[in-house]
Amino acid sequence: MFTPKIQNEQTDLLMKALLSLGSMEDAYRFCEDVLTVQELKSITQRLEVAVMLKHKVTYQEIAKITGASTATISRVNRSLLYGADGYAHVLKQIDPD
Repeated sequence: MFTPKIQNEQTDLLMKALLSLGSMEDAYRFCEDVLTVQELKSITQRLEVAVMLKHKVTYQEIAKITGASTATISRVNRSLLYGADGYAHVLKQIDPD
């Protein structure tokens, strides 16, 4: 069984909120309210990097296309390889190729 490293009452509340989102519109509304524009851009950039890493795109190409730093790309790659499999699970859902 997975034991989150960051679990507490506040993070449980956030996870429940995310699970309650029933539509793309709900997700946009929640994200626009709870995240700054920069936070949303950072999260979406990391997800885009993860998709590209899954497809074996080089760090240089990823940096060129997304504008992500090599440090960000490396951090996402470490999460893909050694993380809690959160990216892997999501990528199976949104990018099954």
